[in-house]
Amino acid sequence: MRDLTSDTITEAVISTMRDTQDPRLAEILRSLVRHLHAFVRDVGPTEEEWAAGVAYLTRTGHMCTPTRQEFILLSDVLGVTMLVDALSVRRSAEATQNSVLGPYFREDRPRHSDAADISGGLPGTPLFFEGRVVDREGTPVPGAGVDVWHSDADGHYDMEVPGRSDPAMRARFRTDERGHFAFRSIRPAGYPIPGDGPVGELMRATGRSLMRPAHLHLLIEATGFQRVTTMLFPSDDPYLDTDPVFGVKQSLLESYDTYEPGTGPRRGLTDVPYTLLRRTFVLEALPAD
Repeated sequence: MRDLTSDTITEAVISTMRDTQDPRLAEILRSLVRHLHAFVRDVGPTEEEWAAGVAYLTRTGHMCTPTRQEFILLSDVLGVTMLVDALSVRRSAEATQNSVLGPYFREDRPRHSDAADISGGLPGTPLFFEGRVVDREGTPVPGAGVDVWHSDADGHYDMEVPGRSDPAMRARFRTDERGHFAFRSIRPAGYPIPGDGPVGELMRATGRSLMRPAHLHLLIEATGFQRVTTMLFPSDDPYLDTDPVFGVKQSLLESYDTYEPGTGPRRGLTDVPYTLLRRTFVLEALPAD
């Protein structure tokens, strides 16, 4: 392979991978090389521009920590995360739809009993949540694992709250025989995605908003069903149409009903204004073997 030109180098690179043992890996690498080379031919970057691109990706890697994944954030704002989901997860219209996992999920979340207060004592408008998990026929799914996590009233997740080390506003529940689970917390607020790194540079360069609409994260899994990674957004949030990670879907909008003290279904549990949120989640069965 000598004297390669812009017309011959692509197939030359692909030919070096002919001994790849994994067929799927070979398919991915062939496509990656062809598309990457096509991008370079289309854009025609200068050496300085290519070096700047490499430096950008290097900085993105340097921003990654156990509690922050800048590459996931980059995938989110470029729409790749939602595209992968749209292509890989096929569900009926009745089933609860996916959204992005986001960078704030933690494995070290506490397990709580039904109706527990998961706010960690943080200030905010009380939120009462009632959920049900059912299949497409409406039959309850008992024993489903339900992960919940969200921001506080200032748009901060627990690891961002100054002086906070214990998990808060996140928990794992199990549905009862009725497919039911419930918890108490505080109402989440919208917040800007991290803007102090390479992703923030990209957003400013393209004139895009960093603000995410308020939302509640849920991850639901049960034996025999597809896992659901989703969010619930207030239907009146001003940032629904400019979500920088493209996670909003019409089916995931909910009315976050707010009641004055002494009124509504939870009037005996709080003496301040509160929000009540109810949702039924419909799981899609795994395809039969």
